[in-house]
Amino acid sequence: MSSAATTPLRYTKFRNLWLASVVSNLGSFLQAVAGAWLMLELTGSPLWVGLMVAAPTLPMLFVAMPAGAMADLLDRRKILLGAQALMAGSAAALALLTVTDRITPPTLLALGLAMGVGQCLNLPAWQAMVGDLVPNQHVASAVALNSAAFNVARSVGPAIGGLLVATVGAGPAFAANALSYLAVMGAVATLPKRALEEPTDSILGAIASGVRYARFTPAYRWLLLVAATFALTSGVVQSVLPTFTEDVLSGGAATYGILLGAMGVGALVGAFTRPAAASRLGKRMVAVSISAFGLAGVGLGLSSSPLLAGMAMALLGLLWVWILSTLNATTQLLSPSWVRGRIMSLYTLAFMGFLPLGSVAAGAIADVTGSGPAIVMMSAGSVVLGVIVNRLPLPTLGEVETPTPPENFEQRAHPAQVEGGPVMVLTTWVIDEADLAAFLQTMDQLRRVRLRTGAYRWRLYRNVGDPHRMTEAFLCTSWSQHLAQHRRLDRWAAEIITRARAFDRAQGPTTHHLAAIDCTDPRDLPVWDDLLAHEDMHRQDGSVPLAEQSRSARRPAPTLAAVRRRGRRRLRGRSDRRAAARPARRR
Repeated sequence: MSSAATTPLRYTKFRNLWLASVVSNLGSFLQAVAGAWLMLELTGSPLWVGLMVAAPTLPMLFVAMPAGAMADLLDRRKILLGAQALMAGSAAALALLTVTDRITPPTLLALGLAMGVGQCLNLPAWQAMVGDLVPNQHVASAVALNSAAFNVARSVGPAIGGLLVATVGAGPAFAANALSYLAVMGAVATLPKRALEEPTDSILGAIASGVRYARFTPAYRWLLLVAATFALTSGVVQSVLPTFTEDVLSGGAATYGILLGAMGVGALVGAFTRPAAASRLGKRMVAVSISAFGLAGVGLGLSSSPLLAGMAMALLGLLWVWILSTLNATTQLLSPSWVRGRIMSLYTLAFMGFLPLGSVAAGAIADVTGSGPAIVMMSAGSVVLGVIVNRLPLPTLGEVETPTPPENFEQRAHPAQVEGGPVMVLTTWVIDEADLAAFLQTMDQLRRVRLRTGAYRWRLYRNVGDPHRMTEAFLCTSWSQHLAQHRRLDRWAAEIITRARAFDRAQGPTTHHLAAIDCTDPRDLPVWDDLLAHEDMHRQDGSVPLAEQSRSARRPAPTLAAVRRRGRRRLRGRSDRRAAARPARRR
């Protein structure tokens, strides 16, 4: 067993949570077997059974993104406790209703969906918390160990669940699952409290920010594309396996269970051999593993005996863990803490959302060609995918660096609230004609900085009368969202801003902040003093370019009383002009 693979278990908090997850995953498989079997007994309908099997993952389509935003905006420990409590309560209710013989198909399905919602709330926070419990260099091994915990349960859980249902019924299996969540809740309660970034937006706004961060980070786009495509081509293995077992191998439920167990054992081995494989394969780890997965799938489709099929399934399980743990860990390490939950929810949605589509496509092909040829054809797609991935600029796990704040960056005091919104930030440069090409290239990088950290719109304008003068304009939904941009800067962003400042040939690029106000009610005056204080913060930390001494800075700032007097004079003047423009009333 590789010491690198088990190093995360040396960290007490992670070890306790991992051991609890083994127990919880085992309970989940007991629940899955008991729920599907009970639904079959109650209805005898394959449709109802299919709905019950889909209940744990169906809410993913609707809950994944809000759950990711909550994992970033709220305390992840509380989210985990709430999700575990929801799943434990649902399982306990199932146990009670089943034992008292008051369970009905709609109730069974509804409680199954409630557990699915809890699982969707749990997953992004669970994945995002790995980086809080172990150092970055051990995140990949920690992800592989989490996969191992799942596959240990998958290897023995269905058999134990079937035995429980056959001997004592579904009710005790539900009760055992409810008790398994208590282990996780106890481990989560001991986790350290995470320092939170103040919520700067609504849940929908936070989701939009997360999507923009992924959209304007090229590495994420490649990772999500590979995960989704692999889900399409690999879904054939588990979806067509029951039919393949019966039609080709002439086996029954026992043979099917053994094949699934072989895949679980292979996945367990894959969790502990991943570090050694990564050191040998390096940047080709994902590409080679996907192609090898496809070749193993082709071998499965061509197998004519349970022994050969079991060997192919074990190899598929090993490669499955190599691929998914590498993609998962790379995604986590690329994500700064403030957006990690949303990024992980996008990754989960990309894979879990396309996996059923691959299963449906595999089933349609199997209906026409048979189960064996369907496995061969879809697995050949994985071979081709691996060849393509080898040519993509996919980030290498061993070379990934988690974004960190720039050195010697200190957040200065600033006003917490400014009236009005959205907020527009304008920065103007005076550049030399010889620098235009390099300036535009830097502006393209600066555009990504703004849109990744909170802006929702960005444009670069040139002055029609003075082509040497260029103005950057970007919009944030609120003042708090703009302030959050300062906290979200990393070293790469700071380097881009510093490089951009150097292009100015005047007294330094000048920046102005404009907060939109409502002009329908002129009595509602904004508080301008907050904006003046924010200008001073920019001069000190340099996070957004400002002239050292702008014209407004050289003049003494007006007092609040002067501002109010000026506002009242403007209002009186505006009222007089409106009165003068109004036509005289006929007598």
